[in-house]
Amino acid sequence: MTGTRDLFDLGGSVALVTGGGSGLGRRIGLALARAGAAVVLLARRAGTLEGARGEIEAEGRRAACLAADIEDTAALEDVAAAAAQPFGAPDILVNAAGANLREPVEDVTIDSWNRTLALNLSGPFFLSRALVPGMRANGRGKIVNIASLQSVRAFANGIAYGASKGGIVQLTRAMAEAWSRFGITCNALAPGFFPTGLTAPLYGDDTMLQKLAAQTAIGRNGELSDIDGPAIFLAAPASDYITGQVIFVDGGFTAK
Repeated sequence: MTGTRDLFDLGGSVALVTGGGSGLGRRIGLALARAGAAVVLLARRAGTLEGARGEIEAEGRRAACLAADIEDTAALEDVAAAAAQPFGAPDILVNAAGANLREPVEDVTIDSWNRTLALNLSGPFFLSRALVPGMRANGRGKIVNIASLQSVRAFANGIAYGASKGGIVQLTRAMAEAWSRFGITCNALAPGFFPTGLTAPLYGDDTMLQKLAAQTAIGRNGELSDIDGPAIFLAAPASDYITGQVIFVDGGFTAK
C-alpha cells in the first residue's frame, strides 16, 4: 500500500529543469531536489547555474549543471544525451526556460517573433520528444510545461509571448495525447505574478504591484514558495492520473 507521503516522494527520480539558473526554474529545481530528486539544471549562463547548484547541494541534495541554449532546437538531441550523464536518463522534465521581450506590436520583427517562439514553444516540444525514449525505457515520465496568464489573457506589449504561451496550452494537451499511453504524463503550470527576472520591470512599480494584487482573489502577488507544492505534485506519483491539464498558480487572478 502506498502511503500519503510516498505519493509526493521523488526519491530515485532524475529531473531536468530548463531555465534552472534563475527565477521560477531555479525555485522549482530546489523544490524537486527537496522532494528527493536528483536535479540537472539547464540554462545558457553557467554562472547562474553554479549558484543554483550550490543552493541545492548546501542542503545535502544532488544537482548538476548543463549549459545549453534551448533556442538551438537542432542541438536538443545532444542536450538530452548530456542531461543523462550525471544521474541517468531524466524521468522528469520541467520546461521553465522562457523569454518575454515586451515589444509594442509595431516593433515586433521576424527575428524577435521567431526567437520568442523558438525558446517558449519549439524548445519545449523538441526537448521533450528527445527525452521520451528514456522515459519510455524507465516506464514512467513527467513533463511539466510553464504556461502563463497570457495563455488566456491578452496583455499589452506581449503579442509574441502570448502567442507562444497560448501554444503551450495546446502543446501540453497534444503531448499528453501522444505519450500518456506510455506512462508519460504532460501538464502545465500557469503562474501569476511572481518576483523573477521576467517580471522585474513590474516589481519596480509599487502602484502596479498593488493593482495586480487587487486583481487576485487572495489579495496578493505570488511568492516563490507558492510554486513548490504544485510543481512537486505534477512531478510526483500523486498526479499519475492527471494529464493534459493546466493548473493556474495565480491566487485566483483568472477566476475574477
